[in-house]
Amino acid sequence: MEIPYNVELREDTGLYNSKLGIWLFLASEIMLFGGLFSAYILLRTGAPVWPPIGADGHSVLHMLKETVPHATFNTVVLIFSSVTMVMSWVSLKQKDLSKYKIYMGTTILCAFIFLVVKYFEYSHKIHEGFVPSHDTYMALYFTLTGLHGLHIIGGIIVLTYLLGPGIGMWNTEPDRFTNRIEVVGLYWHFVDLVWIFLFPTLYLLN
Repeated sequence: MEIPYNVELREDTGLYNSKLGIWLFLASEIMLFGGLFSAYILLRTGAPVWPPIGADGHSVLHMLKETVPHATFNTVVLIFSSVTMVMSWVSLKQKDLSKYKIYMGTTILCAFIFLVVKYFEYSHKIHEGFVPSHDTYMALYFTLTGLHGLHIIGGIIVLTYLLGPGIGMWNTEPDRFTNRIEVVGLYWHFVDLVWIFLFPTLYLLN
């Protein structure tokens, strides 16, 4: 039996199935990150000094100033990846598979660049002794950025599949494949948007 509304829109929502599903999924993601952001705000407003002084008597504030350029660069990379993600979808709407491959490949490359920069940033902090157990700020920092990083990795896996084995659907069901790219694009924009909030919260407003 053929499943309806894979391409055509539902009468009740005006969305096709996968787009409705991704919006429901993103709603749960908003609650997840919203809870973590709320915890951060409550802990910060209740602390006499922020970032708090660790057990070793040192504050992470100077380390934050050193890593702002890395975080700024990563912000630009993710914003650019959102643009290339949109362009990959537009390329499919224009029936140009070669441009799709270029834009999708660029999106994946940007994601890897983000993770590499984050790896060096993590390594520097850990080498200096600023680990999650150092203070409340570092615990929240690693929780928020680590969870966001896992979402980046998940996105890379899906995007790589859609650039590799999954691209075969273009030959049999081009409209459905285009819808898949749109749905994954919504997820990717959400991941980028989370970082847009994380960047000033963790790096600038301290």
